[in-house]
Amino acid sequence: MPIDAILFDKDGTLFDFANTWGAFGRNVVLRLAGGDHARASELGRVIGFDLEKVAFSEDSIVIAGTVEEIAEVLVQHLPDMTRQELVDVLNAESAVAPQAQAVPLVPFLDGLRQAGLKLGVATNDGEMPAKQHLSSVGIRDHFDFVAGYDSGHGYKPGPGQLLAFATHVGVAPEQVAMVGDSLHDLEAGRAAGMTTIAVLTGMAPAEALAPMADVVLPDIGHIPDWLAKN
Repeated sequence: MPIDAILFDKDGTLFDFANTWGAFGRNVVLRLAGGDHARASELGRVIGFDLEKVAFSEDSIVIAGTVEEIAEVLVQHLPDMTRQELVDVLNAESAVAPQAQAVPLVPFLDGLRQAGLKLGVATNDGEMPAKQHLSSVGIRDHFDFVAGYDSGHGYKPGPGQLLAFATHVGVAPEQVAMVGDSLHDLEAGRAAGMTTIAVLTGMAPAEALAPMADVVLPDIGHIPDWLAKN
């Protein structure tokens, strides 16, 4: 069956995870620790972030978790802050994180749209920072649909965001491809009855993603060639 619409995860898919989120992790833990480096290192360990290497571990909650889930883990170590205050800090830092494009996104997305594909974004990030990230590199208007964990459709690995996209663009789920860099993305795609495309611009290795993916590609730039052959 032909693919008529593509839904992208954001972090690790449209944007290279390691190059984008290292600075975010450093800024967040230092801000929460009031600049105390040792305390910031402790907070980093709580969320799977190495302050010295400015890098996340493969199993970090930040990779696929929602802002609410990250705040839930951190709040136990920050008795002076409420969960909502933490969410606000995380969203504020996330919104200004410079985005490293996985491939040059404007020409890539232009090509998909010219081919007649409907495009969307489903992220476990908040909707507001997600839209800011897309706008920051000039691609917000390339998408027919953008949903965050707080958009009212649930969040991955649940299929709610994916089914909402299919409904919004008027395309049957089996004619939609879900593209992502984590098992959360691929599990959501399978649950929605969509084709699943894994990319390796996140933190998960190919062997972890392959069982849930119809294809594993180095990055999203390989999607047009794959579509042409299928």
